[in-house]
This record gives sequence, structure tokens and C-alpha cells, in this order.
Amino acid sequence: MRKWIVGAGLLYVLYGLFFYWYLFLTGDSSVPEGLKGTSADPATFMNQRELMLTEEYSKIKDFLFFVRIPFEWFLFFILLIAGLSKKMKHWAEQTSKRRFIQIAVYVFSLFLIVTAASLPLDWISYQFSLEYGISTQTTASWIKDQVIDFWISFPLTAGVVMVFYWLIKRHEKRWWFYAWCLTVPFTLFLFFLQPVVIDPLYNDFYPLKNKDLEQHILKLADQADIPANHVYEVNMSEKTNALNAYVTGIGANKRIVLWDTTLNKLDGSEILFIMAHEMGHYVMKHVYIGLGGYLLLSLAGLYVIGTIYKWMISRYGSRLHIAGKSDLAALPLLLVVLGVISFAVSPFTNAVSRHQEKAADQYAIELTENKEAAVSTFQELSKAGLSEANPPFLVKIFKYGHPTIMERIQNVEKASNE
Repeated sequence: MRKWIVGAGLLYVLYGLFFYWYLFLTGDSSVPEGLKGTSADPATFMNQRELMLTEEYSKIKDFLFFVRIPFEWFLFFILLIAGLSKKMKHWAEQTSKRRFIQIAVYVFSLFLIVTAASLPLDWISYQFSLEYGISTQTTASWIKDQVIDFWISFPLTAGVVMVFYWLIKRHEKRWWFYAWCLTVPFTLFLFFLQPVVIDPLYNDFYPLKNKDLEQHILKLADQADIPANHVYEVNMSEKTNALNAYVTGIGANKRIVLWDTTLNKLDGSEILFIMAHEMGHYVMKHVYIGLGGYLLLSLAGLYVIGTIYKWMISRYGSRLHIAGKSDLAALPLLLVVLGVISFAVSPFTNAVSRHQEKAADQYAIELTENKEAAVSTFQELSKAGLSEANPPFLVKIFKYGHPTIMERIQNVEKASNE
């Protein structure tokens, strides 16, 4: 057990050292020679202090991102190899004879351990965002969000785990397929619920206060043949200086949402460009395409996860103190397999997302016919969030669901020349 723990710890340290070396010492985020002096060059729209802060903050943020991902895998491995997961299961079984209560108790204990162990990294990330002027959130508000995260994630996860163990007992060989069948209505339900139940727990949403701007946005929506009555704004300035807008929900609960920071820092033409971008997602049905793609990917993913989970238990079950696939103590192993698979496919899902975002940008350029507003919008997004215009390759493929700022501005310039 000690050798496995030391080996896993050493592997995690080497992983962290690799990304430190890659991000701080060798990762290339420089501006290509041919783009220097153009509108895509940060030196043309940022001052020296902003350039320095962007470089520093991006490296720290990216490093924390990569270190945070496998931290939970390492923690789950320790719980398994040390027999702690098995002890947690026995304790949960002593609390009640009812299986669903045992599962709820075990998941609650696991969530407490993960939350407590991850808190230092989350706190460090929060402090850096404060130090670099990205976050404006008070400590009390940050803690409140952590508590909300816990009490949303815990019951949802506990419910999913209960269904998982029920399926694996009833349908040992094809549990993954029946799980996917249940995933479809569950995902649709969450998509429908999020704008009106979950999101308001974190922030206040209300119809756009600037009625003149709203009329311009609705007129733009009418040009795009989009049925829209209201645009919503959210008071994100209490938490961040970054800018954003997005489309959320499905059916009657679909919303276009603007952060108030976006309203405060961008002019009318830039806001209209952002709105046109979000309308592009609607017109091209990206929400539904993304949802359909997710469901198809989850079908293949559940099959792969089920296969690896079964193989891991047959090969290492005794060493990890797992009695079988339906053993509650095996949950950390399932979460590790799920996490690794999700991380492995993220370059693919991010690439699809970047393609959709590029298409929405192109749609917005054509709808507004204002390329200058497009360029200035991307420049302001980069400045407000201290975002690198040209991040290193691994950062782009694993983190970026949007094209880089440099790519987005280049795409606008190409459109201008066509």
C-alpha cells in the first residue's frame, strides 16, 4: 500500500512539475511575427502593465487548472488503496438498513472529504483572481457559492449513484445502456430547470433595465427571425470584472443573458455584436446540437466507462478493497474512470465548441455589418479577463471552448477582406 501511495504521489508531483515547466518555462504564447502591430497583437490594445498582468495571471490560472483536475483522482485513489472507502461504506451501512440512506450517507461523507481537501486549491485560485483584479467577490459571497455548490451537487450525485447501483444489480451486463436511457430525460430536465431554479441561487436575474438598448436588441432579433420578448441581465459585477453573455435553457425557459459588467464596459455597438453572436447560436441551433452531441458521446462514454470499471475491479479489486461492481466502496474508482475519460475527450469537445463559436462570430459579423465593433469587443474581452491572445497549445486544446482572441480577431480581418 505504501509503495502504491508513494508511486501515485510521485506521479502527481511529476505531472505538476511538467505543467510548471511547460507553462512557466517553455510554453509559447508569443505573437507570430506576421501579426505584430496588427489589431490581433495585444501590444496594440494593452499597455505594458496589462500585458505583464495578463502573462502572469494566465500562467498561474492555467497551472492551477491543470493541477486541480487530477487532484481528486489522487484523493480517490488514496481512499481506495488505504481501505478508507471500505471503512466509510461499513460506517454508512451501520446508520440504516435502507440502501438509499446508506448511499446518501456514503456520498455525503465522500463529498465532505473532497470539499475539505480541495478547499486550499480553490481558495488559492480565488485569492489570485482577487489579487489580479478579476474577482470582486467578498469572502462571504465566495463561501456562500461554495456552500450552494455543495448542496446542489450532493443530492444530484446521491440520486445518480442510487440509480447506478440499482441498475448494476438489475442489469449487470447492460447497466450502461439503461443508465444512458435515463440520462436523456435527466439532462433535458436540468437544461430546462437551470435558468429558473439553479442559476438564480447564485445571482439575481432581471429583464434588461436599459429599455432603449433592449429595443435595439429585439429589433436585431427580429431581423434574425428569432422570437424574443426579453433579454436578461445578471448582477455579476458583485463577483467579477470579466465580461460575458450567453444563451441558456431550452423550450419556454430559453434565455439570452448579459452580465452587467458587459453592459457597463462596452458601448452599444459592441453589445449588439455580442447579442448577435448569441443569436447566431440560436439560429444555428447550437444548444440542441450540443445537447444531442453530448447524449451521443455519453452513450459511447458510458460503454467505455463500464468496460474499464469492470476490468479494473477484476484486476485490482482485492488490492483496492472492492468486493465487486455493486460494492458501494467502489464509487471512488468509478469517479476516477469517469474523470479520466472526460479529461481525455475534452480536446474533442472543445474543438467542436470552438467550431460553433467561430460560426456564431461569423453570423454576428454578417448580421451587424460592423467589423470594427467585433474587433474592439474581442479586445475588451481580453483586457477585462486578462486573457492571453495566443495561449500555449495544451492550454488551448484542454481549456478553450472558444477560439483564442487572436484567432477571433484574425477571422474578422479575413471577413473584412472578402
